[in-house]
Amino acid sequence: MVKYAQNELFSITDFTKQIGSAVSSIKEHSLEKIGILKNNKLEAVVISTDEYERLKALEEAMELAEQSEIYNMIEQRKETPLSEYISEDEMAAKFGISKSQL
Repeated sequence: MVKYAQNELFSITDFTKQIGSAVSSIKEHSLEKIGILKNNKLEAVVISTDEYERLKALEEAMELAEQSEIYNMIEQRKETPLSEYISEDEMAAKFGISKSQL
C-alpha cells in the first residue's frame, strides 16, 4: 500500500480551495503525489504528467514483455515432439480421475 505524508493528503473541500497551489506543488516536484480524501477515505490521487507518462510506459513495457513471453512459450511448444506430451489416459491416471472427467 502506498504511504502518504500528512502534507500529501487533502480533503476534497481543501483540495478544491487550494487546487492552484496543489497542482503547482506537483508540477514543481515539491510534492510527489496528492491524495484526495472524501469522508476520510482516499478517493483519488493527483500525480504529475511526467509520472503518469512514466507509469503508462512501464505498463506498456510490462504488457509487451508478457506478450513476448506467451509468444515464446507457444513457439517452444510448436517445437516439442508429440511423443513428449502426456496422453489423456496418462493425465487421468496421474490425477486419479476417469478420462470422461477431463
